[in-house]
Amino acid sequence: MKNRGMDLAERMSRLGTETAFEVLAAAKAREATGHRVIHLEIGEPDFDTPENIVDAAVRALQGGWHHYTPAVGVLELREAVAAEVARTRGISVHPDEVVITPGGKPIIFFSLLSLAGPGDEVIYPNPGFPIYESMIEFVGARPVPVALKEELDFRLDVTELIEKISDNTRLIILNSPNNPTGSVLTRQDIEKLADATRDLNLFILSDEIYSRILYEGEHISIASFPGMKDKTIILDGFSKTYAMTGWRLGYGVMTASLAQQLGKLMINSNSCTAAFTQMAGIEALRGDQISSEEMVNVFRRRRDRVVELLNEIDGVTCRTPKGAFYAFPNVKAFGRTALELQRQLLETADVAVLSGTAFGHYGEGYLRLSYANSLEQLEEGIERIAELFSRLVGP
Repeated sequence: MKNRGMDLAERMSRLGTETAFEVLAAAKAREATGHRVIHLEIGEPDFDTPENIVDAAVRALQGGWHHYTPAVGVLELREAVAAEVARTRGISVHPDEVVITPGGKPIIFFSLLSLAGPGDEVIYPNPGFPIYESMIEFVGARPVPVALKEELDFRLDVTELIEKISDNTRLIILNSPNNPTGSVLTRQDIEKLADATRDLNLFILSDEIYSRILYEGEHISIASFPGMKDKTIILDGFSKTYAMTGWRLGYGVMTASLAQQLGKLMINSNSCTAAFTQMAGIEALRGDQISSEEMVNVFRRRRDRVVELLNEIDGVTCRTPKGAFYAFPNVKAFGRTALELQRQLLETADVAVLSGTAFGHYGEGYLRLSYANSLEQLEEGIERIAELFSRLVGP
């Protein structure tokens, strides 16, 4: 028999990555050689997990929560999630419609594994969270991007999306507030999409992980519209709202029959989500919310300052994001690709940012800056960016 060595399955060639972690590693490598890097690349709150949540996890560990739980999650946490989603989205939710996962990404992975395959099409925002396109490709479906346009404040053009729906469309992915642009869909946008898809044989994956990090208006879920709940998979979690990125705790809300299928995927992949983190999740949802509210207020002040400073740089324009904690400035004036600017900023100015193309090809000409950092660091980072950019347009 021929020794195949490290030959991989063909599907591995279709699997993408998340550039933020690659840039973070490169930035850490520079720091190890004595450089002081300003981190504007990674998408996680720079706050500690609230003390009441940490205390709940400690009590759980001390109380014996060391073992397997049901694959779909502990009933009490699923009840808490069902109550929270029912309250915030105005729909009825049963615990059997909730699946607890180690982070939000498994809901993307499992939804695509369950619903899409060769011959199917999946519509998604571009620029958008890179795991969408990666997983669409991985399961063998055809990615159908919808460009987020600056002239629309990077809101998804629902008319264009509807025109892209075909008989092969199996899934539509929404993300509002959006990563990387911070755009937010309006009620009119979502209602129009609901009216267009209500009677079609497809599902909506509504990524609402930033739903609580919103600076104006209210969060609107497509699941809230008549006839849409049973067509929608709501993705949400604890990483962003409660500064729990390292805890790996997320959830999906969907029909009970689909939840059973995702439960099988949990059994085949993770067995279950860590027991003590689920106990912390119960406290996060039912406990004091003041820490999360204060965090959003801090992000709002940072957003305003970051957008102000970016717009003062010759050649840069930046729309004001309405949610999440990212700025997405236009840097087309400098005659370089976004990836070239990303590399120059790290290697020359010790500022770690992400190219817009890390989120899809329609991100060319833009950078993503996370303002999940102190105001002092943000101001210094943008000052360094301005200094480098002044040399790019200088005589």
